[in-house]
Amino acid sequence: MPEALQELLDKIDEKILFLRRKKITEASHSIIFQLDKEIEELETERSKITQQIETLDTAACSEELYRALLKLGYREQVLSFKKFIKAQSIGTFLIHGLPDHGQRWLLNRLVTQYVRYSTMGKVVRVELARIGRRRDINALWRELGGRVGLGKQSSPSEIAERVYQWWQTQNVFLVFHDVDCMPKGYLQELIGDFWLPLATQARETFERTHKFQLLMFLVDYEGCVGTQETLFVEQQEPSWEPKVPLKLPSISAFCDRVLSEWIDTVEMEFDTLPLIEVINQMENLAHVILENSDRGIPELAMLEICRLCECNWYEEKERWLRL
Repeated sequence: MPEALQELLDKIDEKILFLRRKKITEASHSIIFQLDKEIEELETERSKITQQIETLDTAACSEELYRALLKLGYREQVLSFKKFIKAQSIGTFLIHGLPDHGQRWLLNRLVTQYVRYSTMGKVVRVELARIGRRRDINALWRELGGRVGLGKQSSPSEIAERVYQWWQTQNVFLVFHDVDCMPKGYLQELIGDFWLPLATQARETFERTHKFQLLMFLVDYEGCVGTQETLFVEQQEPSWEPKVPLKLPSISAFCDRVLSEWIDTVEMEFDTLPLIEVINQMENLAHVILENSDRGIPELAMLEICRLCECNWYEEKERWLRL
């Protein structure tokens, strides 16, 4: 597509040049006026095509940068999730770390890269920051009931039944952002009154519907929920049951080694990325990224990488992240 537009642009440039040369030798005022109108129309068309090419180039750069960033860090969390997803279709996960450690980025990376047909699944997103600090647990059930298309007075069991029916025909992803905003008792009720019966029922019919995933993600942006040891397990033991949430490894900052290995990968696999020019100009790019990201805080590191690629991290991530 960009090649075809460039060819069209070249033809327009040739025609504009031809008309301008013709104008120089023309004596008739009416013909000169007509030539000026044609040139003006062609220049307007040229401007539109140039804008289209720039938009396509920007989109291509954004897509390549996104694919490159998917290879940066989070190794422990990815390995833990991949191990689980190879063996199970039903489960819930705690994604946790300190602020700005890319919890939402990791969530989307896990689902996008490692869950089959993830783009065709049913997604239920609940933003707990808005309702999590209310004293009434019913606020959570009202929100969740509304998200699954039920009435405001729906019970946890009714909501679980609706989700279970969805799961019969498609992947279902339940995402609870900001679980750090919830009182400990509310999180226990969410797991005990909603996820436990849902996972138990799904497990009983697992053999007949195993091709679809039923996954719930609890996303902690403060790094405090993971301390509630009695709610989670850290490893998938032989006796593990899907009703028990799995705590993925806590997200840590990127170190010099992680960034250096990623830069090597970029050089080998992403030769058209604008970052290549930066790599060639800077002797120690990993050190520069560390210094400009408070020693490797993941989101700040990705923000710095986007800046070096002349992309806006905040704008791009809203296009990149679905969950």
